[in-house]
Amino acid sequence: MPRRVKDFIDISEYTSLEDLIRYLETIRDNLPPGHEAELKIRGDDVFGRRLTITYFRDQTSDEAELEAKYSDPDPGIEKLRMELDDLPYGRKKASPPAN
Repeated sequence: MPRRVKDFIDISEYTSLEDLIRYLETIRDNLPPGHEAELKIRGDDVFGRRLTITYFRDQTSDEAELEAKYSDPDPGIEKLRMELDDLPYGRKKASPPAN
């Protein structure tokens, strides 16, 4: 079974309601089966708001190839990670503020 990845579509341009509805219908009609799509409003007053559509799709062969290439752990890194995990860790108490 191929791995599924979450993909995003942002709609941030101002447009008419009719254009937005047509755009959303086009997106809906082209979503893959089992997409579990969600629509959210994101952003804030400073940077602006946008509609974000998230959905699941099957991973492409190029993505799977890159994941296989980079997901194999480097033995040197794994050894270092294990050594660091074995180091004792204790929190230092905060020193009182200087007057």
